[in-house]
Amino acid sequence: MNYCCFIAKIINEPISSQFDDNIPLVELSAKFPIVRKTKTMNTFRVLVWGNLAEDILKYYRVNDYIIIEGYIRNFSEPGTPDQVEISARKVYPFLLKNQENILY
Repeated sequence: MNYCCFIAKIINEPISSQFDDNIPLVELSAKFPIVRKTKTMNTFRVLVWGNLAEDILKYYRVNDYIIIEGYIRNFSEPGTPDQVEISARKVYPFLLKNQENILY
């Protein structure tokens, strides 16, 4: 795994779950803001753990841009294309929108 930093757009609502020992986990899908058209994969899965997971649910919504620092992992399952997963260690707001789609 490699440590990385990305700017990404949240493309679906964060999904919350918990482990048996009450550790919160949030999973969301994000994509890179790519200007030119390429055939490269630009969507990936982000996993956020602990107190940071609660902050994701509280402050971030679909179409928000965030800065993600964490560990990247590339894996594939039989019969499916390669997938990219990031275990986030830090998440920062980059460009957020409120409910009326007005920037603040």
